[in-house]
Amino acid sequence: MNPREELAPFDWSFVLAHLGGDEELLKEIAAMFLEECPRLITRLEQAVAGRDPQQLESSAHTLKGAVGNFGAQQAFDAALRLEKMGRSGDMQDVDEASARLNES
Repeated sequence: MNPREELAPFDWSFVLAHLGGDEELLKEIAAMFLEECPRLITRLEQAVAGRDPQQLESSAHTLKGAVGNFGAQQAFDAALRLEKMGRSGDMQDVDEASARLNES
């Protein structure tokens, strides 16, 4: 794997394999993701700022599924961590976890 692939946020070969090589379907899914992503991020940021564990769990879960469709493992893992924080109600490290998601 070349260094650019290691830094890529999405695993395009994973996505295309998952979609049976259908590049048109990939374009459609990517367009939907780009349209929906700002709303998902806003909801998650609101949950973090308001220390709302239920909204955090729900928002992080939805975002996790969306990025998971693209093989974005770092973003998936960061969203999973936030989802678990919301589920447990432990918001102690939520700012750091949210920053990690933003970096991924």
